[in-house]
Amino acid sequence: MQSPSRPLLSRLARSRRWLAGGLRRQRVDYVYSERYQVDLPGVDALRGERIVCFLEEAGLLGRRALHRPDLAALRDLRRVHTDGYLESLSRHDALLQAFGLELPDYAVERVLAAQRAMVGGTMLATRLALAGGGIAVNLGGGLHHAFAGRGERFCLFNDIAVAIAELRADGFAGQVLIVDLDLHDDDGTRSLFAADPTVFTFSVHNRSATAAAAQAAIAIELGGGVGDQRYLEVLHSELPRLFARARPDVVYYLAGCDPAADDTLGDWQISSPAMLERDRLVLRCARGGLRELPLVIVLAGGYGPRSWRYSARFLSTLRGRLPGRARPVEPPSTSEVTLTRYRRLARELHATGMAPGRVLSDATAKTPRAGEDWSGWGLTAEDVHAALGGPLRPQRLLGRYTRQDLELILERGGLLERLRQLGFAHPTLELELDNPAGETVCLFGDSTRRDKLLELRLRIDRRTLPGATLLGIEWLLLQNPRAHFTLTRPRLPGQEHPGLGMLRDVMSLLVVACERLQLDGLIWVPARYSVAVQGKRSLHFLRPADEELFGALNRAIAGLSLSAAALAIEEGRVVDAATGRPFSWPPMPMVEPVSPELRARLAAAVAERAAGAAAAPAFRLVES
Repeated sequence: MQSPSRPLLSRLARSRRWLAGGLRRQRVDYVYSERYQVDLPGVDALRGERIVCFLEEAGLLGRRALHRPDLAALRDLRRVHTDGYLESLSRHDALLQAFGLELPDYAVERVLAAQRAMVGGTMLATRLALAGGGIAVNLGGGLHHAFAGRGERFCLFNDIAVAIAELRADGFAGQVLIVDLDLHDDDGTRSLFAADPTVFTFSVHNRSATAAAAQAAIAIELGGGVGDQRYLEVLHSELPRLFARARPDVVYYLAGCDPAADDTLGDWQISSPAMLERDRLVLRCARGGLRELPLVIVLAGGYGPRSWRYSARFLSTLRGRLPGRARPVEPPSTSEVTLTRYRRLARELHATGMAPGRVLSDATAKTPRAGEDWSGWGLTAEDVHAALGGPLRPQRLLGRYTRQDLELILERGGLLERLRQLGFAHPTLELELDNPAGETVCLFGDSTRRDKLLELRLRIDRRTLPGATLLGIEWLLLQNPRAHFTLTRPRLPGQEHPGLGMLRDVMSLLVVACERLQLDGLIWVPARYSVAVQGKRSLHFLRPADEELFGALNRAIAGLSLSAAALAIEEGRVVDAATGRPFSWPPMPMVEPVSPELRARLAAAVAERAAGAAAAPAFRLVES
């Protein structure tokens, strides 16, 4: 009897594999810790958490699929890094070489803990991927610029190398492949495995940081300004041959997002579809053949507030029976996922009985519920004032939130920790609720009140839109008095100090407050063009005519940076094209509709304006 042909055997093998594994949903594990959240220049501290939030809200995070890592032990780090280097990290200038700046002791400890947690995350992801023969994702890591005896470019410990060293210590003798598609050279990782033929490193990057040779390595330098066609041509040509040559038993993929066109530090122009095609190509090479290799994915580089969306889009395709082939779920904007994050926090606080402003009903006002611990007799400051005949002073912001409530929200939301990382070790919150100009929240760097970080003044507005109750922002200040303006972050009109980078968080918290208080939305009247631009991330102009005016203004100053555009308006160099008169910023209310009724009302106003709109205004820029 004639033997079956090799192609037929191959087809039969693929069919058996599909029947055995293709009918069951492939497991994908995720590793994340809140310790990953460190504010560094250009880095989104909440990148991993935004991805977790997106996956949970989209129903893409399986039961028990999220794992929290421990910090890597010094024993693990010593397998890769020298004792002298590890000892040097205890000095006050420990991060100077790797970060290019000195950090206070508190920040140094925080950064060290964060990166040790990420190393622990890659170690845990490796164990998970090997145990199940599947995919494990560390929502951090990819610290590929760390060498044995030094750290560079924000990388202190090489997490991939430490994870592989642990594998070897546990007896794993297989071949390892590291696919590094971060924008930058994998110089640290390549140097650590230069003499090890069992670990193959592959990197496609903009510029090579070192020409040092390695026994099993391919380093491809493409230069700056690379676009989709060139990038994908290289990857489609090289990756299949790489996997055939390396014949790995486990694969590490550094899925850096810094090649993307909108990356704030990158110099390539890779589009979102091309980034996804890149990721799926790696997945097909690792998991699409007869051997479904254990795959460990780490985030690696990605800078700016939108970098998380590339990772989230790719990870959304890992669901189902054939990971990587599902249609991607489009992630929301960063503003939307920030709002979702704070909504989740509000639900968690409510579910644990710690909801902001929790008030006992009349039926339970005098008798504690079972298991409830009451401190004192249930008397409040308002009760005491009333009993003594004094004026009733408000004790809750907007009639609901005590200072402790607000502190809890800021602490659980991670905002106070972010302030500590900026050097404000003891953030102090104060309320001024009897201010005629509006209820005021102030946040200082410490109890001396020397450094004011936040000042927020609010009021309930029932006049601007008849029939709607709005939360009015009378004043909002966010600043870092210890920071300095730079060429890349210049002073904007009206600024005394640089901002804190927390406007999106504050606006999200206010939207959640509107939802909890059943208000129709937020209203804010920006005092300057630059403030309106920042507010546009989440708010819209109340009047359609103002939206048109703002659009015309932007067309006149197109191509200018925000600081240059704001200065041109302040100096009167933006003029009416018809009259030549300088443009002066008028009061233009902005709103964030929260209730369905207000959203429908504003949408109807926009449609009505569009139906009978007059010609939009026109402006031109006058050179100085």
